[in-house]
Amino acid sequence: MDTPFTHIRLATTLAALAMTLAAPMARGQAFDAVRLYGAASTEDSGLIGAALIAGTAYSGSDQRRTLLLPLLDYQWTNGWFAGTGNGVGFNFSRRADQAFGLRLTADFGRKAHRSDALRGMGDIDAKAEFGAFFNQSLTSDFFLSSSLRYGAGDNGRGLVVDLGAGYSSGLAAQWRLGVGAAVSVTNAAYQQSFFGVTAAQAANSGYKVYTPAAGLRDARANVALTYLVNRRTAITAALSAGTLLGDARDSPLVRSNTSVTGVLGVSYGF
Repeated sequence: MDTPFTHIRLATTLAALAMTLAAPMARGQAFDAVRLYGAASTEDSGLIGAALIAGTAYSGSDQRRTLLLPLLDYQWTNGWFAGTGNGVGFNFSRRADQAFGLRLTADFGRKAHRSDALRGMGDIDAKAEFGAFFNQSLTSDFFLSSSLRYGAGDNGRGLVVDLGAGYSSGLAAQWRLGVGAAVSVTNAAYQQSFFGVTAAQAANSGYKVYTPAAGLRDARANVALTYLVNRRTAITAALSAGTLLGDARDSPLVRSNTSVTGVLGVSYGF
């Protein structure tokens, strides 16, 4: 049954989802935060649609890459959830203002053929990631998010910790605006896979050997505008600006320290 609460909840979730997609997809990371409808929901619910994402070829690239990706997320009242935005996991919280649990996601790796700058570097295969998350809503509009994921990179030992905050508010009856910011911290194994250059890679690519240390990978800011066509259908446009930090920024593979990514998505809640 549709209610005004369902109407607002859908808009808020779509705005948050668009902000989630905007920055990470350009960097090959789609799972920087978990976006759930709220554990207080008394019905199973889902979201289906598609998103057009204009990003970069890889993290640190100056070449553009455009993707059309499906959106499909479902949440059960018993705590389980699955989908393209959240991965597969379980939310242990029964509170509407809090979510915490475990999940399985994927790191999509990196293909060397995407850019001449990666020639001789070899592919980074896609890997399964195991992780945990904790989200807290401070008000009905303002939330904090955190996520830990382990398993990315050449040796499957890459660790990423994502910390973010967001705000979503209604502008009018059918319009909702969301803004957010996030940072990602990674371990040395992750940094070496995506920003480092081994001796073997140096021989094949011409780059100097580079061994980055663990630390901040990047920071990003996002804005999303959602228009509710009706109580179930919405159109969302989002824009994200990000910058690499620390040893990731100094990698010889990096052609641009900053990136801007755009997202246009259409979603239907059921």
